[in-house]
Amino acid sequence: MARAFKDLNEQEVLALAISLEEEDARIYADFAEGLKETYPSVSKQFKELRVEEDGHRHRLLEHYRQKFGEHIPLIRRQDVKGFVTRKPVWLVRPLGLSAVQKEAELMELETRRFYERAARKATDVGVRQLLGDLAEEERKHSTIAETLEASQPAEEEVAARKRLFVLQVIQPGLAGLMDGSVSTLAPLFAAAIATRTSRDAFLVGLAASLGAGISMGFAEALSDDGSLTGRGRPLIRGFVCGLMTALGGLGHTFPYLIPYYQTATAIAVVVVLIELGVISWVRHRFMDTPLTSALFQVVIGGLLVFLTGILIGSS
Repeated sequence: MARAFKDLNEQEVLALAISLEEEDARIYADFAEGLKETYPSVSKQFKELRVEEDGHRHRLLEHYRQKFGEHIPLIRRQDVKGFVTRKPVWLVRPLGLSAVQKEAELMELETRRFYERAARKATDVGVRQLLGDLAEEERKHSTIAETLEASQPAEEEVAARKRLFVLQVIQPGLAGLMDGSVSTLAPLFAAAIATRTSRDAFLVGLAASLGAGISMGFAEALSDDGSLTGRGRPLIRGFVCGLMTALGGLGHTFPYLIPYYQTATAIAVVVVLIELGVISWVRHRFMDTPLTSALFQVVIGGLLVFLTGILIGSS
């Protein structure tokens, strides 16, 4: 059962202060880790706050050791009435800057009030001075926490966000678009040439596109959980990859809704060229691939698959 703060003696107050500093330092370390990709400068600030909280803990431990010895009773915030219940926002990925800022403000405000009350309660001059000094330092931390969100993203943060966008959206989307646009060429045009009917070609293209989308979506989602690679949530990556795979195949499948086989094929070929151009541009824009190299690689791959479909359909 939780005890009232007024019932704690000086030894218990110091033990509680040590526990609070340990918890705050670990939370700030989690904040720094969770924000290092999207907000590296803010992450650095939280690392600095963690170091300062560790410094507070060492000062408290030294004073406690001198006054009460080596044994520290385990007293946690949940063992004392009056502390605010904290939501574990540091466990959520990706971390939101606004939520982190609010949590940091609450942590510093609560810790400062604790030190102020503890200092008024203390009868030992050394303990009272230490707790008062820590209260003033926590007041400075509150000011830092309040200004985190107001700071404008630095160039490194913009670059970090771009890298994350490439890892979490562009890469799976591009992989899906390339697979959908290229891998469905062979079955679609093979069916079109073999049957010479738009309806049959459309059904084959539809099946190939949707099947490839489902397969690529699952493959991407199960490839890794993003915790080590920083590639984001697997379900989102899988959805993006699967969707773009299906769209890549459906783009040159839909022309076969036109009942005239030759007209549909001509339009499908034009659509394929547009798709390959878009893929090349995306690779050039986001993957830093020279445009000529991207065009050459994509077009050669698409042409080989296209010719495969023609040869199989004509046999």
